[in-house]
Amino acid sequence: MSITTARKKEVIADSQRSANDSGSPEVQISILTERIKSLTEHLKQHRHDFSSQRGLLQMVSRRRRLLTYLQRKDRPGYQALITKLGLRR
Repeated sequence: MSITTARKKEVIADSQRSANDSGSPEVQISILTERIKSLTEHLKQHRHDFSSQRGLLQMVSRRRRLLTYLQRKDRPGYQALITKLGLRR
């Protein structure tokens, strides 16, 4: 259900602004997207796992808020990120 440490480092490296960046909105959105994909696959097999379903909804909401913030602050960065991640917005 969760992503591995190695995969998380890859995701961070793909979307970070500088060498030490681990908390920018782009990085947070990328990590949340990866976790959402993983949890979605889990829920396809375990349809009655309602605790995980609630966690998924919380992650989607958090990602949506971060995307709205990024859209307000950095429109070109927002456009680049959603095309890179393949998000429909």
